[in-house]
Amino acid sequence: MEALLTLFGEAFGDVETYGAKRPAAGYLERLLADDNFIVMVALKGREELVGGLAAYVLRKFEQERSEVYIYDLAVEKGHRRTGIATSLIESLKPVAVERDARVIFVQADQGDDPAIALYAKLGIRENVLHFDISTD
Repeated sequence: MEALLTLFGEAFGDVETYGAKRPAAGYLERLLADDNFIVMVALKGREELVGGLAAYVLRKFEQERSEVYIYDLAVEKGHRRTGIATSLIESLKPVAVERDARVIFVQADQGDDPAIALYAKLGIRENVLHFDISTD
């Protein structure tokens, strides 16, 4: 998880968010033990982390089913455009099915053309608006 947080910070150009206030080991252990959290990584060899994703299982209320939301997905700069992101998403599918998910969804920022192209290749695009509502 430490290496994945570093990768996300570097890939998203947001080292502060992913590195300044890292969760304690106990918090990460509880998170990883939670069936509603999924983390997958791509390794080069046995130890070099080159990609990863973090996703959440969202239980629906209108039917007995779930959806999986890919919260973060990144591939190390030198390994992009090699199929790693696609493989991570494809590997997520059976895990999502195990958790009764009928769909996997993900957001992409406007202007992030590589991500948009990847997701368009794998799924159906929906144009939605996203709002962050502060808890302050």
